[in-house]
Amino acid sequence: MFVDQAKIQIKAGDGGDGAVSFHREKYVAAGGPDGGDGGKGGDIVFQVDDNFSTLIDFRYKRKYVAQRGENGGAKRCTGKSAPDLVIRVPRGTVILDSKTGRIMADLSTDKPQILAKGGKGGKGNMHFATSTRQIPRFAKPGFPGEAFEVTLELKLLADVGLVGFPNVGKSTLISVVSAAKPKIANYHFTTLTPVLGLVRVAEEQSFVMADIPGLIEGASDGVGLGHDFLRHVERCRLILHVVDISGSEGRDPIEDYEKIQRELEQFRTELAERPQIVVANKCDMAQPEQIERFRTYVTEKGLPFYEISAATTAGTKELIQATADLLQTLPPILQYEPEAPFPEELAEQASKSRFEIEVEDGIYFIDAPFLEPILRTVNMDDYSSLQYFQRVLRSSGIIEALEEKGIQEGDTVNIFGFEFDFVV
Repeated sequence: MFVDQAKIQIKAGDGGDGAVSFHREKYVAAGGPDGGDGGKGGDIVFQVDDNFSTLIDFRYKRKYVAQRGENGGAKRCTGKSAPDLVIRVPRGTVILDSKTGRIMADLSTDKPQILAKGGKGGKGNMHFATSTRQIPRFAKPGFPGEAFEVTLELKLLADVGLVGFPNVGKSTLISVVSAAKPKIANYHFTTLTPVLGLVRVAEEQSFVMADIPGLIEGASDGVGLGHDFLRHVERCRLILHVVDISGSEGRDPIEDYEKIQRELEQFRTELAERPQIVVANKCDMAQPEQIERFRTYVTEKGLPFYEISAATTAGTKELIQATADLLQTLPPILQYEPEAPFPEELAEQASKSRFEIEVEDGIYFIDAPFLEPILRTVNMDDYSSLQYFQRVLRSSGIIEALEEKGIQEGDTVNIFGFEFDFVV
């Protein structure tokens, strides 16, 4: 089963929490704080694997979570960093942010790509000792790892793409010029998945050809199979537009050519402008006037024109040589550059530090998600720990917002179920 699109969730590992610990050793008085830092969470890494040719595995597993870093330990021991989670994908996979459509990575090379970074470990209490605070009973929690919902799209890496109506001979052509063995039969949509074939021109000269399943009118709007497979033409450096010149199915070759061109243009404007060679197939079944009429039409457009019969291999050698020569003048296969985060993404990130305050029955309820990991590391029985928590509330603007809401000394504040009296 050929699957070329999938949506998954990825979550990098959270950082480990810093430790609260004090040095305890015989004959060592007042050893002081020695809580170590937490370890880094694991990254989510995507890696090309040429053993894969489809995204079908991602239909059955849709959530990938890296391990959390270990917590810090006593004796200034840093927690162990978590291993990276490596996700293997076929070559040519493009990764997009599902919410915005932003391109995050193009897996076309062997270089691993980090898509979600693991959180840093929190600092242990050894970092918070000062001349006036010699017994810090608090530490920092680990930072959360990045999380995204991403869409994987497989866009085949091919130099040449064969496009055209169903049953015009694309599969026959790729089978006689390469080692590819597509299914060949005299009915529409024989080819249900893209087929790649390596075409050897000389000892050190070759190129990759892709047989794209037959397009029909309306393909760019989802009719037939074209909507699913037009994306595989996007990377092709050169398009071979195959036309049944004999009109064996009662269609006009010129109309066929124009309809497919329209579909390419509607899907991506630049596709219709991609370098092309027009291939008139089934010339052994066509009348001379049919060939001449189509030749005149194509040459007036300034496009290269070749007559072939894929079934008998007539003209295929000349076509392949011309294709190879033209490829030498064209830029390499398209690779997508990662895009910077969109403004709405940056706004969403900024919103994570926002908070809301609601007053009900004289109680001030604070909803601030960023405070939750901090709150669980605060020792409410320790004065210096409470001072640290108060500084967090003040630096984040929560104290100021409470004062603007009219809070008075002695009023009750509730943060995630923890209640305390407000003190000026």
